[in-house]
Amino acid sequence: MSDAQASSGDVPENAQDLTIFVQNLLEQMQQRFNQMSTSIIGRIDEMGNRIDDLEKSIGDLMQQAGVDPKGSLDDDPK
Repeated sequence: MSDAQASSGDVPENAQDLTIFVQNLLEQMQQRFNQMSTSIIGRIDEMGNRIDDLEKSIGDLMQQAGVDPKGSLDDDPK
């Protein structure tokens, strides 16, 4: 190995060091992936709850206005 590579703390010097380096890197990637997955699932759940709330609010408004919420889409003339 060159002096530049040997002096760098991030460059493994033998096969065992390389194996440990790769394992650590894969573990870090797995942790980040799990964090992102958890975040995405949480956001999807939150969005679903907001959509449910919006649908309920729209239904309540339509009921207050005396509009049949189901009839407006089912009576589509073709």
